[in-house]
Amino acid sequence: MKKVFATLTVLAMLTFGSAAVMAQDAAPAEEAAVENVDEAAPAAVEEVAEAPAEEAGGLVALHKTLKTKFIEGGAGFMALTLVTLVFGLALCIERIIYLSLSKTNTKELLANVEAALKEGGIEKALEVCRNTRGPVASIFYQGLSRYDEGIDVVEKTVASYGGVQLGLLEKNLSWITLFIAIAPSLGFLGTIIGMIEAFDKIQQVGDISATVVAGGIKVALLTTLLGLIIAVVLQLFYNYILSLVEGLVNEMEDSSISLLDIVVEYDAAQKKK
Repeated sequence: MKKVFATLTVLAMLTFGSAAVMAQDAAPAEEAAVENVDEAAPAAVEEVAEAPAEEAGGLVALHKTLKTKFIEGGAGFMALTLVTLVFGLALCIERIIYLSLSKTNTKELLANVEAALKEGGIEKALEVCRNTRGPVASIFYQGLSRYDEGIDVVEKTVASYGGVQLGLLEKNLSWITLFIAIAPSLGFLGTIIGMIEAFDKIQQVGDISATVVAGGIKVALLTTLLGLIIAVVLQLFYNYILSLVEGLVNEMEDSSISLLDIVVEYDAAQKKK
């Protein structure tokens, strides 16, 4: 046993001794690596800090440029033109949200209505339409509520109420077109006033100076530029809204035809009973 303990003791001493030697050898390498990291860290931090600083500087420069051009164009007309952008965008966003919420899974709705008619009749189908959001469900509800008056009345009700829903979908679009037309008109009006002021300065000076003429024309054209940009932006939103309306109208028409087919089939089954 003593030999065994002695052998284990010698092995332990050799193991810890070699580990200590390896740790001593690795210590200088680790210190050198830490020194290299410490030297490289400030340079890396500086490079990382430079990028946001350059981006922030670019944004500040852009903000100053836009502010300067806004003041040069005449704060009165430039602000009045921006008002059309604010109101136009507000109406566009309202329409986009409304139309997005008006979308309905028409296939699922038709399947649920058909299943409800087979299970519980008209009342069950009306409940399904009542619990579904969107113009398509509203049209279905109005049509099914007139089932007792005959299929022809259901068809006329669906067509009539479809026109009502179309009017709701196109609500406020006329105001958006108004702002699209007003924005460049205000810009042109500011341009004309700026040109008049430029000619007044020429008359006061008594000589056609390139500086006076160029300055007046520059100020005049800035309002036109802003008006045209606003009109383009609102026109893009307007066309997108029209595409949403057209898609909903197509769904309303297709689903209405399918609803009439389901009602006719249901009516024929009821008469057989």
